[in-house]
Amino acid sequence: MKVDILAIGVHPDDVELSCSGTLLRHIAAGKKVALLDLTRGELGTRGSAEIRDQEAATAARLMGAVARDNLAMADGFFKQTEENLRKIISIIRKYRPEIVLANAIEDRHPDHGRAAKLISQACFLSGLLKIKTEFGGSPQEHWRPKVVYHYIQDYNLKPDFLVDITPYIDKKMELIMAFSSQFYNPKSTEAPSPISGKDFLDYIAAKARTLGRVIGAEYAEGFTVNRTIGVDDLFDLR
Repeated sequence: MKVDILAIGVHPDDVELSCSGTLLRHIAAGKKVALLDLTRGELGTRGSAEIRDQEAATAARLMGAVARDNLAMADGFFKQTEENLRKIISIIRKYRPEIVLANAIEDRHPDHGRAAKLISQACFLSGLLKIKTEFGGSPQEHWRPKVVYHYIQDYNLKPDFLVDITPYIDKKMELIMAFSSQFYNPKSTEAPSPISGKDFLDYIAAKARTLGRVIGAEYAEGFTVNRTIGVDDLFDLR
């Protein structure tokens, strides 16, 4: 199955928190989107890997993604190994995306920056003819996405571009709350975490509003890119 965008997050809910508005916008425009989680988020303070598996499936369905995979790397302890690179390469070659969205290049959680480098390297290596991979017992053809964009997460990195997500902000918050074990629930008896308070949800909305103001929109999401980007029409820029 070929898709237009493959959105990758090291933890289930990374994509929903950081770039789901952008994905919803492109799905509404007829683009096909697949999701990939590198770990099951088993080190999260609340919930369990099994619960997050269910929540991730629900969020993907609500989003309208065509597929969601999980590579079950070790949360907190995954490394940039050949084995892990090959796992990601196999998924890239499975879906053959034009665009890959990946974790922030630098962030509060050390997994995010490490995942960003791992994903970016896998995207390059996936285009090398002499790297052989299989999926379902069948050999895969090489494939390199046209570009990797890194979404912005906790740190307020300077974006290279912004996407207007104003029509999709309510749906974005719904997708985030599909991970109900992780976020604000006044009835929860589990230990609090940095993301379990109502203030965190308010922060996510406020951050999107702040980014939107820069481009004259109500809400936006930001991305960085490691290479210079080009445009076809100056009038498409805000």
